[in-house]
Amino acid sequence: MTKMTRIALAALAVMGATTAMAQSSVTLYGRINTTVERQKTGDQTVTGMQNNASRWGIRGTEDLGGGLKAGFTLESGFNSDTGTGSAWTHPTTGMSFARQSEVNLSGGFGMVRLGNFVPESYYATADYISMHNHDTGSSSDALYYDPVWFGGLSTKNKIGYRTPSLGGLTVDASVSLHEKDPTVGPRKNGYDLAANYAAGPLHLGAGYSKVGDNWQAALRGLYTLGQFTVGAYYQRSDQELIGTRNNFRLSGMYALGASEFHVNVGHANKWSKVADSAATQWTLGYNYNLSKRSKVYGYYTRVNNDSGAAYNAPAGKDFSSIAVGVRHNF
Repeated sequence: MTKMTRIALAALAVMGATTAMAQSSVTLYGRINTTVERQKTGDQTVTGMQNNASRWGIRGTEDLGGGLKAGFTLESGFNSDTGTGSAWTHPTTGMSFARQSEVNLSGGFGMVRLGNFVPESYYATADYISMHNHDTGSSSDALYYDPVWFGGLSTKNKIGYRTPSLGGLTVDASVSLHEKDPTVGPRKNGYDLAANYAAGPLHLGAGYSKVGDNWQAALRGLYTLGQFTVGAYYQRSDQELIGTRNNFRLSGMYALGASEFHVNVGHANKWSKVADSAATQWTLGYNYNLSKRSKVYGYYTRVNNDSGAAYNAPAGKDFSSIAVGVRHNF
């Protein structure tokens, strides 16, 4: 084999490898979010370091041609304050991909998803307006109700479909299979439906989920006007054992350079079968964006429980926290 032939073959091999790499991609991503807090539950006060849903993950896609793509996501939680693994839904089991583990196929028809992933109804409503700390840590929304969680299905064994964007509208639908698992509450499949619409500064969303006789439905709106952003959601819930309940949350942000000033307040009416079970939560926060990926922040959050309510605290006791933290996305 001549030297020129060997050079030509090597060049072809490199070109082939480059083409394959162009058709596939794998990305490592994550978030480290840690606070130092002084928390008060009833009359008990504790100062310590808290993890705020830190995570890491791997996602990838392969271009199969003809507009068809295969993709996957593997996402794991970890405790940033101790370095230990956290399975998110079952923290004692250590490091796992319990936050998300899915494979999907997408194209002009939309996306088909198989595996373990968070209900899109939550992302379309409660999470969407949680602008301060992305609904993590002690200032996260304590009042939102999700029957998928309380039904024992968690996020697993799901078949999902997402439509392509239709003039700014996308719709997600999924079913969580109970698989006759004796550890799953009502041993019923779970169903989830979500819609998101975006048109310039206006963002609208809706979500519905159901497991057995337990269900929730919610509507969300968010609007940006210059440096101000305001958002809100309303939720109606029906839980077989404790009855029906309405709750809502309002949030606002004022951006000034690298600074963000946040305020939000939520209120849950009492469950119809539980006396004195109403609660109110409010948060004041400040973020300073060091870059697009890093920020320092502080907040004060408080949950006021009626005598029969137990949000973030034992029944009848209030909860509050003052915190400072650092968040870095990668």
